Formats: sequence, C-alpha cells, structure tokens
Amino acid sequence: MRLARVALLAAAFVAAAVLFPFSSAGMAAERVALSISIDGAIGPASSRQLKEALKAAAERNAEVLILQLDTPGGLVTSMREMIADILASRVPVIGYVAPAGGHAASAGTYILYATHVAAMAPGTNLGAATPVEIGGLPSLPGGEKDKDGKDGGGQPSGDPMMAKVTNDAVALIRSLAELRGRNGDWGEKAVRQAASLSASAALQEHVIDFIARDTAELLQLADGRTVDVAGKKEVLATKGLPVETLDPGWFIRLLAVITDPNVAVLLMLVGFYGIVFEVTSPGAVAPGVIGGICLVLALYALDLLPINYTGLALMLLGVTFLIVEAFNPTVVLGLGGVAAFLLGAAMLLKVEGPGFAISWAIIGPAAALTLGLALLAGSYLWAARRNPPRVGGDAMRGLPVEILDWQGGEGHVLALGERWRAKADEPIAPGDRAEVTAVSDLVLTVRRRGAGNDGAGNDGAKQ
Repeated sequence: MRLARVALLAAAFVAAAVLFPFSSAGMAAERVALSISIDGAIGPASSRQLKEALKAAAERNAEVLILQLDTPGGLVTSMREMIADILASRVPVIGYVAPAGGHAASAGTYILYATHVAAMAPGTNLGAATPVEIGGLPSLPGGEKDKDGKDGGGQPSGDPMMAKVTNDAVALIRSLAELRGRNGDWGEKAVRQAASLSASAALQEHVIDFIARDTAELLQLADGRTVDVAGKKEVLATKGLPVETLDPGWFIRLLAVITDPNVAVLLMLVGFYGIVFEVTSPGAVAPGVIGGICLVLALYALDLLPINYTGLALMLLGVTFLIVEAFNPTVVLGLGGVAAFLLGAAMLLKVEGPGFAISWAIIGPAAALTLGLALLAGSYLWAARRNPPRVGGDAMRGLPVEILDWQGGEGHVLALGERWRAKADEPIAPGDRAEVTAVSDLVLTVRRRGAGNDGAGNDGAKQ
C-alpha cells in the first residue's frame, strides 16, 4: 500500500514537471498588443470605445493598448472622460497619430499628451487646441482674432468667461505635459495661439517620443521605455508583439450615429409625430411603435450631448404649435411654431465643434416640411368643416345601385350590400347603371347614372 502511494506521488511530480513548461509557453504566447482606431470627431461613442478597450486589455493582461488617432477634435466632456480613463489605466496606452495624412487636432492633442507613449506617423500633424466656445470645446479655430485685432499671441480675448476657459485648458495641457515629461510650453502655445506641428517638428519640440511608419515599428521603438502606469514604473516589452485590433461593437456604432445632433433632432421629430399619429388614429400600431423607439433614442442621445434645455423646450413648443395648427388652422400658430422650432435649434447645443454642430441644411427643410404637413392637414380639416355633415338619407345621395328587378316604375335594387325597394320617374331596366337621388320611408328614388349630367348638357346647348 505504501509502495502504491509513493508511485502515485512520483507520477504526480513527473506530470507537473512535464506540464509546467507547456503552461509557461502558453502564457508567453498570450502576450499581445491590442489596438483601437478613433477616426472622426471625439464624442460619447469614442469615450465608450476607449473605455471598453481598456477593460478588455486589463482582463486579457495585454502588454499595451495602441490608441490610433485621426480626429479634428470634439466634445470637451468626452475628451476629459478619455483622459481620465487613460490616466487610471492599468495597461500602458500608446497614442499613435496615423495614417499618413491624419491629424490629432484640438481634443486629439490633449488626448495624445495624456498617453503613456506618444508617436506619430510621417505626414501627420497635431495642435490647434484653442477652445473656441464657452463650455470648453476645443476645435479648429479658423484663425479668428480677438477684440484688439491680435491673433491670440499669448493672451486670451477680452471676454472674462473665455479667459477662464482658455486658462483652464492651458492648465490641463500643462499638467499632462508635466506628468508625461513633454513640452508644456508648446502645449500652452497650441492652446493660446492655435499652434500646429508636423510629425518631425513635434519630435524636435519633444511633444512626441518618436515617429513610426507602422505599428510594427511603433512597438519596436516603444520597447524598453519606462512609463508611469497608475503610479507605478513599468518597462515596456513590446518588440515583436502580435497586434490584435478591437473593432467597435454594434452599440458603439449606433451611438456614433444617434449622437450626431442632427440625427437626434430628426429622431425626436419622427418620434413625436409617430406618437401623435397613433393617438389620433388608434389601432395603427406601427406609428406608435416606431415613434416610441425613435423618441427614446433621441432622448438618450440628447442626454449624452451638452445641450441647452431652453433650446430643447423651444423646439418641443414649436412642434406642439404646429400640431395644434394642423387641428385648428390659424396662421399665428403655424408661424409661431416654425419660429420657436428654429430658435430652439439654434440654441440647442451649448457648444459646437467638428461633427457636433446643427446643420441648417437639415434643420431648415425639416422645419419647412413640418409646417407644410401642418398646413396640408389644416386645409383638409378646414374643407371638412365647410361641408355640411351627411348622415342618414343624405349620405346615400349619389350612391351607385344595382337594379335587381324592375316593373313599371318600381322594383328592387342592391345598395350597400342590402336589398331596397326603389322607384323612378323614368324608364329603367335590369342591368342599367343607376344612382340614389332621395330616400323616403325606406324607399329609394333612383335614376339612371349620367341622366342628370346629360340633362344639364342639353339645357346648356339650348341656351
């Protein structure tokens, strides 16, 4: 019995000795660099994409996460969320401005400053990080001058609020520069003077760490660098790592579409009118279902955007006026509704930037179409009001009937699927086309169809 136990222990040690090397090799084979690409404006979808990528990188114990940027700028709220996620990440983030011809302007510059390693591809540029709207939206400034006619040479404009926003942006980019050991003076210049740099100039100014033609060279040049990851010093071992690209899921792609302010406004209109049509025509089902889905998506998108609720209230008030105009036609409500809708659209966003601006080429026609529908519905209602209601026997006048049998001046006809007694003041035979002219005591008075028109025509000829 003791000999059997010894044999089992020996077998266990041999199995462990054989299996452990393979386990180590398997763990080594799992070393990977993950990569995501943000192409376009920085917004809620970009922030969500980075957050999910960092979570996946931490769960898979990835060596690094490559953040490839090609952006004109975006929303300051999303930018700050992305910076906070990068600073708190347990996985080193390599910022990489690519491909050739791409840029990391405005908000992209701040994000690149926040990454643990910053690199650019040849033929790219960064900078122009001046906040141009109250609320702190960095975007391409377009070379505007301040009130004194200066080009922003180190001083904010005379607007105290704009000065606060500019100084806050300067403090942010300087703090990131100090944290990552980059050129804070040029960062301040990018904010105050909208300065920009090419890839080679950015390397000379110590804004980035190196220039890489592709991700393979990027990982090779990043290898051996010491970075501060969540307060701990780590040495990167990235040479020869396989790169796995994380594509955005369906929800992030949907988020990128609906958080476009123009799409959100159109969804709100479709949802509003869908619910109105369902209430006015119960049982249609489809307008209510589609309208409810669109309205929920619109409200969710607007909640993620920096909107002015006064503008949103004006837009909803304008749509309400136009709906009332459709049911109670007046010129005042229609014009007031269009004015409120357009004013609300102009005030809707607190800040505007690349990819996050109201397009009047979309909002204008939408307002015109809404007014047109209201006026069209109002014209039909007005015409219906002018015509007297037709009920009972009046509703049967002009109704076509089928002659079933006829003898003399009386017979039976088929009207509305029912058999009726009928009489006529003119000869009629089965098979003739006839219509109702009057109803008396459940007896229809009919005439051949076209007889009245022929008589009118003959009278006109005699005159």
